[in-house]
Formats: sequence, structure tokens, C-alpha cells
Amino acid sequence: MINLRPKQAVTLQKLTIHIVLLILCLPAMLPLLWMVSTSFKGTDQLYGSSAASGFTFASLIPRPLNLENYPEAMRTVPFALYLRNTVALCIVTVVAAVVSSAFVAYGFARIEFKGKNTMFLLMISTMALPGQVTMIPVFALIRALGWYGTYLPMIVPACFGSAFYIFLLTQFFKTLPQEMSEAARVDGATEWTIFTRLVLPLSKSALATCALFQFMGTWNDFFGPLMYINDPAKYTLAYGLQQFLSLHGGKWAPLMAASTIFTLPIIVLFFLAQRTFIQGIATTGGKS
Repeated sequence: MINLRPKQAVTLQKLTIHIVLLILCLPAMLPLLWMVSTSFKGTDQLYGSSAASGFTFASLIPRPLNLENYPEAMRTVPFALYLRNTVALCIVTVVAAVVSSAFVAYGFARIEFKGKNTMFLLMISTMALPGQVTMIPVFALIRALGWYGTYLPMIVPACFGSAFYIFLLTQFFKTLPQEMSEAARVDGATEWTIFTRLVLPLSKSALATCALFQFMGTWNDFFGPLMYINDPAKYTLAYGLQQFLSLHGGKWAPLMAASTIFTLPIIVLFFLAQRTFIQGIATTGGKS
């Protein structure tokens, strides 16, 4: 039996845990690996004898490395236009959703009023309502308002908050000490001053978490542009990739290259904001 020093035992334990986690994550990572691998392959590798032999881990390695798929994908679709539309839409919806949700959450968490618990329960219950239930009435309303063909159907709902973000921020605001707000009121501060100068600066992690969720939701949104956008000049990246598939269905390598470029910002953003994201989620349940 091998006797290990305490430090070596801890290192071996961490290494074992990481190996097990990597093995468990492999099924979820395979589609991503296949997408990136295909984006560097040529046509002969996709439809040749190597492809006909079936999937193996060795087949994930492109031989040779084909870098032309990325420029071809950028030339085939107006990628810069779709990117500009998507980024602009993401910025507007992130600001609108986070600000409006913070307003509502502050009222639920820090202000006492009649019927607050009932209203909060009704608001939370909307999270269980599938979007397919309200899809037709909402579409009819959008047509009646004359918003069809614009970004307003995706922007205006964000201006009225999100039930999930409101719940998240309400739970976080409740963890902040009430004594801080009471001391500010004694000094003559209004609720607006307390909200903007005390509560919001202390809630950066929770606000960043909501912003990240909203950014990913808008970035990946395919259903909204599919329903409401009919002008190719207003397509987003998610909908633009679908148009690429419709027009160039046989060009799988350039399509995977475009999909890799589409996925990369989300991955980079998550890793950059990972610590803030985890902190914001972990601190929302500290007080009921």
C-alpha cells in the first residue's frame, strides 16, 4: 500500500475529481467539439470514406486543417450586419430588463404595502406559464399595435421586467441589512436615494447575473425574430444562421464555422463573468 503525504493525497483527490467531472461532461461537450471540428474540415472529410466509416474520436481531428470555411461563412451571409443588429438588441434589452426588474424587486423586498405577498405570488406564478400559451394573443396584440416588422415586440416586454429577475433580485435585496436603510431615512434620504446610492451599488453581483442571463437569452433568441422580423436587414445572428441553412444547406463546414463564431462570444462572456455569476446566484437565497 502506497503511503502518501497529506499534500500529495489532496492533490491526487483533486485530480481524480477533475478527471471524473471531465468524463461526466464529455457527452454534453461532444456536440460542441463536433461543431468546432467540422468547421475546420473540408468537403472530402465530411462526405468521403473517412466519414462513411462512422464516428470515432479520431475523426474529430481535421486532417488537413481547413481555415477557408470561416472567410467563406463571413462572405456567404452579411455577418457584420447580423452581428450589429444582435449586439444593439442585446444592449437595449439588457438595460431595460435589469433596470425595470430592479425597480420592482426593490418594492417587493424593502417596502411594505397592502397585498404585497399576493402580488408577489401572482408575479412568481407567471414563471410557470409556457410561452406557447400566450403566443397567439401576444402576436395578435403586436399586429394590432403596428409593431410587426420592428424590434419593439422584443424590446418593450423587457421594459416591464422579468419574473425570474424580479424574484432573483428580491431575494438578494432581502439579504441587505434593513438597519442601513433605516439609518439613511433618519438622515433624510428618500427611497430613491436609498435605492440608487445604497442598494444598487451593493447589488452588483446580482445585477450582473441578471444582465448575463438577459444577454444570453437575447443573443440566442430565435423565436422572437422568426415571429416578428420580416426584413432581412433586421435579422439577428440566430435567425441569420437559419437562413444560411435554408439557402446553403449542403455547406455544413461553413455553417459550423458561422455557428462557432456565433457561440464564441457567449463562452468568452461566461468565463469572464463566471465569478460574478456564481456569486450572484449563490447569494440570492440567504434570506427568505
